[in-house]
Amino acid sequence: MLLNLQLLVIGLSSPFQGCKNLVNLSKSKKYIARNFLPIRGFSPCIQSFCVSSQQEELLRRISIVACIVLAFISTGVAQIPGGNIFIGYSYDNANLGSGTHHNLNGWNGSLEGKVLPWVGIVADLSGLYGSGDSFVNTRCTAPIGNPCNAFRTHASLHNVLFGPRVSVPIGRFTPFAHALFGVSHVSESASGFSDSSTSFGEAFGGGIDYRIIHGIGWRFQGDDLQTRFFGGKQNSFRFSTGLVFHF
Repeated sequence: MLLNLQLLVIGLSSPFQGCKNLVNLSKSKKYIARNFLPIRGFSPCIQSFCVSSQQEELLRRISIVACIVLAFISTGVAQIPGGNIFIGYSYDNANLGSGTHHNLNGWNGSLEGKVLPWVGIVADLSGLYGSGDSFVNTRCTAPIGNPCNAFRTHASLHNVLFGPRVSVPIGRFTPFAHALFGVSHVSESASGFSDSSTSFGEAFGGGIDYRIIHGIGWRFQGDDLQTRFFGGKQNSFRFSTGLVFHF
């Protein structure tokens, strides 16, 4: 038992060098007899009665398997590329399909997992809220001086997007670009009126991270957000900024 523990400690300290040490130790009967067998009056012995050749071979094989497993684990952990978490403020001058743009404010968060040091997969979520004037008839053609009827609406826009991102660290700065695809949902309400629409959404853009200290940075991000609410197609610019945590 003591021999097994010492062999495992040697293997854990340096998995690859440990393989060589484990094999050498397990082959040495003199080392075993001198260090582990003289206990409480038992005289040192190096005969097969103390450590048989079968036991020694079994121990050697177990030691080799253990150190190989440890080597693979340590190598795999060292090569995990990591990722980052972003949470911050977001602004969107959104066309929600009512013929006018709404100034929306809210939040944006994302989680990126690296599949390569410079390529990651991103899950991006955002919620934006605000109010603006909407026209009763989006195709109103009233003459000048006789405007279409408009009313104040409150709107919320949510996006759930996924896609690849490419980034390249340059000193304290890490510029990145991504293409995200998913689902967008808008809800509008006013006095005595409410409506909503869900559509395919996509965001093409990028930004830059600035490293403040190790593991923590500040992000500036801009996206061309495209939606298809109420049977039409809308494009708007979404700006986000906030803290990014790298792991």
